[in-house]
Amino acid sequence: MHNQMQDYTQIGTQITEQEVLLQKTYNLLALSFIPCALGAAASMFFNPLALVGNYWVIVGITFAFFYGMCFAIEKNRYNQTGVVLLMVFTFGMGLLLGPLLQYSGFFANGIKLVGVAAAMTAGIFFTMAAMARRANINTNALGRFLGMGAIVLMIGVVANLFLKLPALSLAISGAFVIFSSLLIMWQIRSVLEGGEDSHISAALTIFISIYNLFSSLLRLLLAFAGEE
Repeated sequence: MHNQMQDYTQIGTQITEQEVLLQKTYNLLALSFIPCALGAAASMFFNPLALVGNYWVIVGITFAFFYGMCFAIEKNRYNQTGVVLLMVFTFGMGLLLGPLLQYSGFFANGIKLVGVAAAMTAGIFFTMAAMARRANINTNALGRFLGMGAIVLMIGVVANLFLKLPALSLAISGAFVIFSSLLIMWQIRSVLEGGEDSHISAALTIFISIYNLFSSLLRLLLAFAGEE
């Protein structure tokens, strides 16, 4: 009988540790948007990639920066160096966001649409965060689905670098809205279930999701509601 008894003394501790990790993730995520905003503001006045000129060189630099920094952050996901690298990464992503914000300025209602995209992004984030706590989700199955979705999206992105089709670009943006929303929910759920033990790695994933969500929503709004 004694062998069948379960020790519940660790359950509260485990949940508390997961909640602490999630709070640390949110705090780091909030901090990461400061250099991102600074980078976006700087890029609107001076875009360093514009000096390169060659389209394919810019694409190469962008991909090298994105995946190189993600790799470096993951390698340092348990130490303070990872936090510093995350701040550098978010500043760089802000620089890359500048041209889209500049393009929004060419529309009469561009500033309004930027605000709408930001509000929609915030609404989706809080909705996904709430669903991660309450919804009955098979995290493993969702993770596999997102893994396949990431491959399909990457193929679409690379294909459109050559094709440059406006319709395909909008379809990719729409897919990114769905994919990024689900990725936010999956990452938060993974933290709560103990599948993620690094707040740096979790903050990186959620930041990229929010970044893609905002930029994709803004592109869709400019395409369908922009007033030139």
